[in-house]
Amino acid sequence: MNHLNSIILEGNVVRQADFSEPAEGFKKCSFSLAVNRFNKTSKGDSYEEVSFFDVEAYGKMAEICDKNVTRGRGARVVGRLKQDRWKDSDGKNKSKIYVVAEHVEFKPKLQKTDESEIAKSDDVNAEDQSGSEETSQTSEETSPF
Repeated sequence: MNHLNSIILEGNVVRQADFSEPAEGFKKCSFSLAVNRFNKTSKGDSYEEVSFFDVEAYGKMAEICDKNVTRGRGARVVGRLKQDRWKDSDGKNKSKIYVVAEHVEFKPKLQKTDESEIAKSDDVNAEDQSGSEETSQTSEETSPF
């Protein structure tokens, strides 16, 4: 049984996406997301906390992210956390935690025209990249309990 590993982030893209094809047929797109959190101290003073998250998308989703991820654009990422571990040249253990995107929604791009602003939005779903058809199942049909 898999344990729960799920995360939802909503924020702004920090820098342009980095698209690569490390092996033939394996596409990867990496980008960073800044997520702001507003809170108050016990005295009632407001403060902002900013966290930065590295995100990776693979396959068809990587191609779509490459086309749509631009610095400053808002995005919502649904995915899972992944940890890579290795030893550096000095033999010390190192690790990195990042988000593997399973679903990405891009906030609208606002474009000014002569008359008004027009919003365009894109929605990318991980199920779309697999090429398989979704089947409708209730939780009773899929639950192991």
